[in-house]
Amino acid sequence: MTDPGTDTTSLDPEALRKRALTALLTARERTALLTSCVEDPDLTAQHSPLMSPLVWDLAHIGNQEELWLLRTVAGRAAMRPDIDGLYDAFEHPRAERPSLPLLPPAEARHYAAEVRGRALDVLESTELRGTPLTEAAFAFGMVAQHEQQHDETMLITHQLRRGPVALTAPDPMPAPAFTGPAEVLVPGGTFTMGTSTEPWALDNERPAHARLVPPFWIDTTPVTNAAYQAFIADGGYGDPRWWAPEGWSHIRAHSIEAPLFWRRDGSDWLRRRFGATEVVPPNEPVLHVSWYEADAYARWAGRRLPSEAEWEKAARHDPETGRSTRYPWGDADPTPEHANLGQRHLRPAPAGSYPEGQSPLGVRQLIGDVWEWTSSDLLPYPGFSAFPYREYSEVFFGSEHKVLRGGSFAVDPVACRGTFRNWDLPVRRQIFSGFRTARDARPDGA
Repeated sequence: MTDPGTDTTSLDPEALRKRALTALLTARERTALLTSCVEDPDLTAQHSPLMSPLVWDLAHIGNQEELWLLRTVAGRAAMRPDIDGLYDAFEHPRAERPSLPLLPPAEARHYAAEVRGRALDVLESTELRGTPLTEAAFAFGMVAQHEQQHDETMLITHQLRRGPVALTAPDPMPAPAFTGPAEVLVPGGTFTMGTSTEPWALDNERPAHARLVPPFWIDTTPVTNAAYQAFIADGGYGDPRWWAPEGWSHIRAHSIEAPLFWRRDGSDWLRRRFGATEVVPPNEPVLHVSWYEADAYARWAGRRLPSEAEWEKAARHDPETGRSTRYPWGDADPTPEHANLGQRHLRPAPAGSYPEGQSPLGVRQLIGDVWEWTSSDLLPYPGFSAFPYREYSEVFFGSEHKVLRGGSFAVDPVACRGTFRNWDLPVRRQIFSGFRTARDARPDGA
């Protein structure tokens, strides 16, 4: 069983310091963009009861950085202990946060900037080994990932926000229509799932362990808007045969008839995307669908959602070497040629894009573009140990949350890898979620 990761004992401390610095600065640049492109009233408003005001996310980012890097790693006294409770994500549900005495935008920016200045001093002076939090700069990588995860959350808030366009980005490069095989056979057998050596992997990705997966077929690309429109046209939202009972009840109760942000205009489907309205592009992966919708489509198509283990094997297993690589394309960090990540674009790339990022078996777009729902509940791996706090993963384990894999166009590379696990409730649609389908292989391989 092989786990490629990085051997932290061989990492140069100065290279680690530079990597951590780059990750922190990249995250803060994005946070600044997401909180400076609108006026203060939009920062303090709650644009959906599902989301926090943007100004809460901004101060929460600073508060968590202070907690872990200044107080815990450096042992410094608390700067603003009076606000800890306001920015504790478990103390106040999102719907309640607008009523809290939050820091106003200017004060939140000043606080986050002051914390960051001190945190960079800590990074410069800390020996990046010796404790679990400082080994390989883990705490700094964790904080950078945390900020990028909230940046994705803030981007979701921007999508939910009503008003003029505030964010722009170039579209992905046009791609010719994908003409490859519709599905790929993943051979059965044992592979290495998870990691014990990736330096900044979070607790739910650990430890590496052997997982036996029977042979299966998986879609070469994510399900497209055109394919999903066929499901709608065939009455998919009106036929209970395709829906889990809870999903059927949910879509009926909420009159759901299409992905979130879609609306019918004559014979066309239109969608709202970051303040602009456009015709739904047929060759893009479908976006903003719940687990229930993904599961219903798969049933309608005579298929199913892949399990989390199947998804990871399709993404990481190299049948020629028997290794599990860090990414579908190998062990190298992502580049723009590999995947649509980091908010370089504000939409998925056409299905079949990024041939340089495909897996050894030829599966494409497993990283970036859209988070992909799997059939799996969020459960711990054998040998799981919560670190550095239970609330990151352990409190979510169980049947309530479904696992998503692969990241989206809104995910930064620091918070996306072949072992990274995301999760959400099966009703959630505001997230940048899509899916691909799978099916069992017959004994003859067909």
